[in-house]
Amino acid sequence: MSANRWRHAMDTAGAGARVKPGISGRIAPQSGRGASHTRSPSTPDERSRLQRKCARYLAVLVILLAYPWLASDFFTFQIGAQSLVLGIIALSLTFLAGYGGMVSLSQMTIAGIAGYAVAIFGHSAVTQISLAWPWWLAALIAVILAVVAATLIGLISVRTDGIYTIMITLAIGVAMFYLTQQNYTIFNGFQGFSNLFPPEISGVNLKDPMPFYYLSLCIALVAYAAVKYLVRAPFGIALQGTRDNARRMRALGFNVAAHRIAAHAFAGLLAGIGGVLLVWYNGRISPGTIGTTALINVLIIAVIGGLRHPLGAFLGALVFILLQNFAIDLIDRERFNLVIGGAFLLILIFSPDGLLGLWRRVRGLLHPARKQ
Repeated sequence: MSANRWRHAMDTAGAGARVKPGISGRIAPQSGRGASHTRSPSTPDERSRLQRKCARYLAVLVILLAYPWLASDFFTFQIGAQSLVLGIIALSLTFLAGYGGMVSLSQMTIAGIAGYAVAIFGHSAVTQISLAWPWWLAALIAVILAVVAATLIGLISVRTDGIYTIMITLAIGVAMFYLTQQNYTIFNGFQGFSNLFPPEISGVNLKDPMPFYYLSLCIALVAYAAVKYLVRAPFGIALQGTRDNARRMRALGFNVAAHRIAAHAFAGLLAGIGGVLLVWYNGRISPGTIGTTALINVLIIAVIGGLRHPLGAFLGALVFILLQNFAIDLIDRERFNLVIGGAFLLILIFSPDGLLGLWRRVRGLLHPARKQ
């Protein structure tokens, strides 16, 4: 949401509502006029756009559900499931950067904390460290720890902007990498943990390609819907206001720091869930999982797809995984980072809004009447 659209939304809400200062930025309607004005499409063109949008969502959902039945196990697991898992982690960065204006390089670190928690509290090959608790309890603790870690990172970084936020979160990620690499008592050092597999529920082994794909798909859909809902809620509108003009939001009585910390906590929830799925996908976790390359890869995925829409995280993850798996057919494996870097630069040069931004520009040229 641009600054002009945000101001228009605030002005529209102000016609029949009052803004209560605080973390939620709740807009409490005093009359029904403002609420009814924005809840349902009032013109045939708006209804037609809504119908086309619903049709596109339905078509994509059908394709995603049918995909495992049409693809091989390799494409189902290695391409589909991995793209969804990395997309969930990148979605946490898309939410922070796209709607909060906070570029964080610690999202893979938070996912790694969740992954290590699954290994430490659950079952693994390192029996002298793992506590062998039930999988659901280990996963729950992992997500809670991820949220706590993200909140603490938010407390440290939200009072900075731009390059300073990037450097602080990068420093935290590098520190976590060296901690896991050098500590053998808790993190088992360089070797990490292996034999970390998803559970078997009601006779369904989630380690198999199709069940794991559908598990990842369900969680990805819920995460996507949660972000779409939250950015339209009063909290999301206020968060975008802090992104566009933090000084004005403070003057209106909003607690900017609290909004940003809450955004970090929600992004930590997404990254933590993605971290649990990632460790189940790989079957292991080690310091390399949360190394500097992994931290930057999440940023590359989010930027390639586009930071202005939650869908960009999954689109970027799909492109990244396809390049990762098939670029070696054209060049050496050691030069994969060169391919990713080149694709990243091309996207930034020709479409700063990522692939979704490029698609909007092409669609605007083909259908000028639909251009918004």
